[in-house]
Amino acid sequence: MQQRLVLKQALSWKMNQSLHQSIEILQLSGIELYDYVQKIAEENPLIEDIRPIDQQVLTQFHGDSNAFENMNASKKNMYEQLKENVYMLSISEETIKEAVFFGIDSLNENGYLDITLEDWAAQCQLSMEEIQQALSYLQSLDPPGIGARNLQECIQLQLKEMDCDYAFLEDLFENNLVLIAEEDIQDLAETYAITEDEAGRLITNMKLCHPNPGKLLEDEETEYIIPEAVVFKEEDEWRLSFFHWSSPQIQIREDIVLADMPKDGADFLKEKKKELEMLDQAIQYRGKTLEQVLRIIVNKQLSFFEEGITALKPLTLQEIADVLDLHVSTISRTISHKYLQTDFGILRVKYLLQREARKGEGIARVVVKQYVQKIIAEEDKTRPLSDEKIRRKLEELYQVYVARRTVMKYREELGIQSSSMRKRRTD
Repeated sequence: MQQRLVLKQALSWKMNQSLHQSIEILQLSGIELYDYVQKIAEENPLIEDIRPIDQQVLTQFHGDSNAFENMNASKKNMYEQLKENVYMLSISEETIKEAVFFGIDSLNENGYLDITLEDWAAQCQLSMEEIQQALSYLQSLDPPGIGARNLQECIQLQLKEMDCDYAFLEDLFENNLVLIAEEDIQDLAETYAITEDEAGRLITNMKLCHPNPGKLLEDEETEYIIPEAVVFKEEDEWRLSFFHWSSPQIQIREDIVLADMPKDGADFLKEKKKELEMLDQAIQYRGKTLEQVLRIIVNKQLSFFEEGITALKPLTLQEIADVLDLHVSTISRTISHKYLQTDFGILRVKYLLQREARKGEGIARVVVKQYVQKIIAEEDKTRPLSDEKIRRKLEELYQVYVARRTVMKYREELGIQSSSMRKRRTD
């Protein structure tokens, strides 16, 4: 081996201040964006006013007339936020729900499970099967990666959320992680018999994974839900209308004349004016991207707005990214903490993105879960249906074709016990 100089031409992507600001603003809700601009206004003498955010809006959604600036005083830590989200899950067994709470209390500050499943089961006096159900619920909470038992599982949970959950991931972590580190797309594709596009996407998505998901929930301010837009039907046509508070407008002072100022003062204000121009561009980019993404989602899920949850269609971040020719992380940031007002109430935008139950079938997993829950609810309680019989019922009643193990997985995610356990409880 010997040292030598090598000339190599390469393209590199660097993040400037403007791009960083655009990414930061993209993931803010309307209220958070208002707060963000308010902080900038405190340091920028060119900003005279920020509008439109009015007390009528706040009173309508919060039932009080407190000043907007004082509303986000309360903060919640990681454990409090996760426990609040548990109530959004459909957990029928109270013992399983209590086990999930125990699991949350057993997380370390990085969001990793700091207890073995055996100790968890012993502390909650539950079987390993029931603790596995509790773990499944815990790991379904946001952000992805919460409840992982090690870094490998943490990354796999996040890749699963990105629709990048390959069967070979375990072998990749154990034997060929160097392919990811060196970004060797060709060898990765050949080693695991995938396309180079899939290999490149896997490498990119792994870079986006957060090693400590618990840090994303550190002392989050209380979230006040104010929707960005409303979906409504007018003259037999579904429409999407954005609320005016979704994009605050900045009113600039016009009484400052740079020509009458000393050079230092004029240079300072020129810099502040440039900052405002970048801010305005970032706000416009946020508004444009958010509108494009929401229109695609609403158009894809029109049947849901007509018929309800059983009409939800499969839709992923990657599909939207492909339509708009944007990176999947951009789409993820765009819908983060965003809500829509609908006939079914105020919904998190992320709820309208559902994974497919079986590739090529065109039916969302959440819909199949609803069917499974309905079939079990209507079964003969003295002769509970096995997973295989539920699978047959899905085919017979709803033309849904899934494997028996898939039925078992969905049943467990719903917190419903096996047929033998259900029969035992009815005796």
